[in-house]
Amino acid sequence: MLYPSNLEQKINFVKIKEQLKEECTSPLGQEYVDKIAYSSDFKLVNKLLDQTEEFLSILISGEVFPSSNFTNLTPYLEKAKLEGAFLEQDEFYEVKLALQTLKSCIVFFQKNGELYPALSQLLGLVLELDLGLLRAIDQIIDEKGKVRNNASKELQLIRNQLIYEESRLRKVMERIFKDARAKGLTPEDAAMTIRGGRMVIPVAAENKRKLRGFIHDESATGQTVFMEPEEALDINNEIRDLEYMEKREIIRILTQLTDRLRPSIPALRKATNYLGLIDFIRAKARFAQKSESTKPVLVKERVLEWTKARHPLLEKALKSQGKSIVPLDVQLSGQHRLLVISGPNAGGKSVTLKTVALLQYMLQCGLLIPVHPDSKSSLFDHLFIDIGDEQNLENDLSTYSSHLMSMKYFTQFANKRTILFIDEFGTGTEPQFGGAIAESILLELNRLGAFGVVTTHYGNLKRLAEKNQGLVNGAMRYDVDRLEPMYQLEIGKPGSSFALEIASKIGLSKDILNYAKSHIGEERVRYDRLLTQLENEKNQYSSLVEEVKKKDKLLQTRLKEYNQLKETVELTKKRLIQEAKKEAKSLLDQTNKKIEAVIREIKEGKAEKEITKQVRKDLEEFKQEVQPEKTILPEPEVQVIGGKIAVGDWVRVKDNGAIAEVIGIKNKDVELSIGDLKSNVKLSRLEKISKTEVKKEFKAAERRGNYNTNVKMMEFSSNLDLRGRRGEEVLSLIQTFIDEGFMLGVKDLRIVHGKGDGILRDITRNLLRTMPQVGKLEDEHADRGGAGVTLVTLK
Repeated sequence: MLYPSNLEQKINFVKIKEQLKEECTSPLGQEYVDKIAYSSDFKLVNKLLDQTEEFLSILISGEVFPSSNFTNLTPYLEKAKLEGAFLEQDEFYEVKLALQTLKSCIVFFQKNGELYPALSQLLGLVLELDLGLLRAIDQIIDEKGKVRNNASKELQLIRNQLIYEESRLRKVMERIFKDARAKGLTPEDAAMTIRGGRMVIPVAAENKRKLRGFIHDESATGQTVFMEPEEALDINNEIRDLEYMEKREIIRILTQLTDRLRPSIPALRKATNYLGLIDFIRAKARFAQKSESTKPVLVKERVLEWTKARHPLLEKALKSQGKSIVPLDVQLSGQHRLLVISGPNAGGKSVTLKTVALLQYMLQCGLLIPVHPDSKSSLFDHLFIDIGDEQNLENDLSTYSSHLMSMKYFTQFANKRTILFIDEFGTGTEPQFGGAIAESILLELNRLGAFGVVTTHYGNLKRLAEKNQGLVNGAMRYDVDRLEPMYQLEIGKPGSSFALEIASKIGLSKDILNYAKSHIGEERVRYDRLLTQLENEKNQYSSLVEEVKKKDKLLQTRLKEYNQLKETVELTKKRLIQEAKKEAKSLLDQTNKKIEAVIREIKEGKAEKEITKQVRKDLEEFKQEVQPEKTILPEPEVQVIGGKIAVGDWVRVKDNGAIAEVIGIKNKDVELSIGDLKSNVKLSRLEKISKTEVKKEFKAAERRGNYNTNVKMMEFSSNLDLRGRRGEEVLSLIQTFIDEGFMLGVKDLRIVHGKGDGILRDITRNLLRTMPQVGKLEDEHADRGGAGVTLVTLK
């Protein structure tokens, strides 16, 4: 049961219908839009929602589905059902296109029945359809909607004869026209034309007696007549006769084809309904896609728990203005069935009420609604609404009287399966009496177990909601400092109208405000002040919570980075210890062998002094060889002198400060020698340095083996983490990382950039592909990061 009769206009559902019609591709689908009806049948509504949700999946997937020729065949079927009647060529062409669309739909859902079970069930409407009829029509009607030449042997003979006669006629006419023009019988720039369906020659009026033939027409001035030459008369007659024969044969063929179609009329009627239904469901899915609507979880118990609910019409209007809507979180269930919303004017109370009413109505009409998919909803048998001014001059009803008539209806027919919506409850009469009546009505609706949303400014209704089970307060939040509504619904507390605060902010005098306060009553002022204070504290708390969330997010990021760094350090530590152990074992093995050799030599030399001295000397030299280096030469200071770089110059790499000698230059690529290592670097990354004594010493130290390659190797990590970096930052980091890895002889490197939108990954891989040192790129194993990590193999 719905109340009032113009409910769809009141909640703007008529505009939803208009938008659905715009999404239809044919009048068939639009007719189904007009048939949309509110339903409380759980299975039916669930089926309608599933159909729309499945079609939405088709749209999102991009699968090819028929999008045209959803034709209404009913007029053609009405014509064809009469014995002896026949469909014209263009009418059969429309039937053919519609059957092709039907066939494509059937094939699609037969192929994808498991993916779209609800839509596949609709194929029951077309099970009786004989698709052989499509083949029969296709054999007769071509792609341009005309009867094919080979539709019958007789038609083919007639059309071949027509072609021959028309060709013969043109040759005769061209010859006659050429002779007439040579004799000056025709006007200048004249050409053969058609009059009355027959080919004629334009002849000057004064020469019409000089050419034998039949005059069909004359020009507007009378200076030219259009003649059919005597020689062409018989040919034209033959052509006209053949055309009549062709028309009779086409009628015979179309009559025969209509007789073939007539037994399929009942099945074609169902097929027409199927086309309209599919077009309608697609329109609902398109609307859902544009409004980002989903199917909430339907439950049989009475509950309405919506998260991020949005009014589709309001959201579209705001988007066109470059604004965004504030989603609502609404909850009605159990002991909180009737929500009493209060707050300032223009704070969003009515919008919230209309949003809930519209979405509930849309849902029970089988439409997906713009809420979070985890939202829960149930169906109601009755939906009542009282919005706006219903003053009726004819029945002599005032605004308040019309509201009372609605309340009378509500209290008579509401029950546990009713959801109702009352805007500005109790207004329209003296507040003292209006508030008392509204309070008693609200208590009665609560006793009846109805669900719903009520908006009000009355304080007694707010207090009533606090004290009674089944009722719950709701407040539209308001920024008191800025005097701006926040359009956020907060359930569990009443809202203030902020009348005194708004009046004070706009500059009303203190005397006026004090007078108002004294007449409002101290208790009421204190109550409203507490609500204002609570709202301010709520705003401050929200700001603090938001700030804490940001800090917590930053902390989590830093903790993640720390854990990754710790993991890297631990892995590096284990690797270095393992390498040190291997090196120590190798040295120990050498030392033992040396000592054993010394002992053997001493024994063989029978401890002669000279031999013993020599052996001790050799042992001391070996000791010096295996003793670790105590100091590492510091990196020498360099002086940049600039100028053109040539082979033999010393240069410094700008990115990492590495000093090297130029051993070759090819275009803009420079080959460098750093100790025993060689590398290719872009010329733009180098700067020429002075060949001072420091450089010579540096070079000499490198050649003696004192270049700190081991230290570089110990400090170097084969794992580079770019997450959180900006695009312009990562280029130099990657370049340095690859250069150092190549110079240190590390073959396998690992770059972590994350998945995200793929921007860092694309920058990283595009740069790596341009670097000559890189041999191969590939994704990490799926268990260790997959496409979020790039494995680099150097040449």
